[in-house]
Amino acid sequence: MIEKNIYKKEITFKVLLAFTIPTILMTLIQASYSMIDGIFIANILGDKALSSLTLISPFFNLFMAIATMFSSGGCAIIMKKMGEKKDVEAKQDFTMLIIINIIIGIILSVLTLLFSNNLVSMFDASQIVLDNSNSYLYAYSFFIIFQLLLSNLLVYTIASGKTKLAMSSSIFGGVFNIVFDYILIKQFSMGMAGAAIASGFGMLIPCLILCTQFFKKSNMLYFVMPKFRFNVLFKTITNGFSEFSSYLVSGVVMMLFNTRMLSIGGVSGVAASTITFYVFGLMSALYMGYMFGVSPLISYFYGSKEIYKFKKIRVISLKLIFYIAITTTIISVLGSEFLVGIFTNESSESYMLAIDGNKLFSIALLFVGFNTFSSMLFTSLSNGKISAIISFYRTFIFLIATILILPIIFGINGLWLAVPISELCALILSLYFFRKYKKQYQY
Repeated sequence: MIEKNIYKKEITFKVLLAFTIPTILMTLIQASYSMIDGIFIANILGDKALSSLTLISPFFNLFMAIATMFSSGGCAIIMKKMGEKKDVEAKQDFTMLIIINIIIGIILSVLTLLFSNNLVSMFDASQIVLDNSNSYLYAYSFFIIFQLLLSNLLVYTIASGKTKLAMSSSIFGGVFNIVFDYILIKQFSMGMAGAAIASGFGMLIPCLILCTQFFKKSNMLYFVMPKFRFNVLFKTITNGFSEFSSYLVSGVVMMLFNTRMLSIGGVSGVAASTITFYVFGLMSALYMGYMFGVSPLISYFYGSKEIYKFKKIRVISLKLIFYIAITTTIISVLGSEFLVGIFTNESSESYMLAIDGNKLFSIALLFVGFNTFSSMLFTSLSNGKISAIISFYRTFIFLIATILILPIIFGINGLWLAVPISELCALILSLYFFRKYKKQYQY
């Protein structure tokens, strides 16, 4: 089986694709969690409810930022140690980081439960929108711990070579999400709270499935008596800080984007931007899924000094990213009417806004893949500094500049073009660092 022997096999396009296809499908399914909520909310509860979900999206970015910081930063360190044959130490660190995730998840759940109303009240929106936002966030707070835990367990399941298990558990969670969305929103009329609970069960179920695997000593990684090492925790945070800042800053930038859209296009404009971000997120999930698969391989081969395998991954990855970029851009642009129609009908005010916006927004798909690869490459090599620079400029400096400047010149079209232009600027920066460190890391 390719899954079991990936670290021993020769790296070819066929082997790498067979290993990463399950992680790509897994990420697409995960991306569909919020998308499914959006479909049910938009079609049953309307545009205002969809806008409510968009307003509180920065909080979900914060939760995901913390989860990704520990999963990407920690996995790079642990798999490098596995490559160096420090198996016992790697398992101790793995167990320690999972426990820390659980503790942080509990803290975040309690804080969100206590202050959900205060958190949503910071937005300048109608009372109906605020009530919907509070209803969703309060119900979701019970499941934050599972969001953090699932994000980490999935990464370590993939690192252990069990990509098909990661995929199947995500599919199982996605099915539960859809079923509970229909039951709780449509049948029991639980509104936004029902959508949040459905998402929560969509994370809880696969989390329990994956957790049982790490009690088995036949697994590449499994739970042992942890040993707290502050230097490992520090390296995990610093190494994964680029992913943390990327998710966190994107949440802040999302607030700015929605504020600008609210002033230009009103509530319908915010609903349209939500639909566009869903489509973009689904398409760009292909890159994230691929990187979830290859990142532990890069860390392992870097640690074991198998540079020739490392180089092969780089060559294959760049070719695959190019193909995905062209394909997703064409699909997203030409299929705008169909994709937008999933969320809303032609009679809604947001329909034409979303179609026009999606066609411009989709240009970003040409560049986002290489930028994602560059940032996660340096994280996998434990160079969190360069990864953080790329992510910070990409998701903060360039994006804020384009959001503030382009609408003044081009109106709402300028706002749609903000992400593509910022990704293009980030591409130039990524190419600079990619070439600068090529000799040092021998890729």
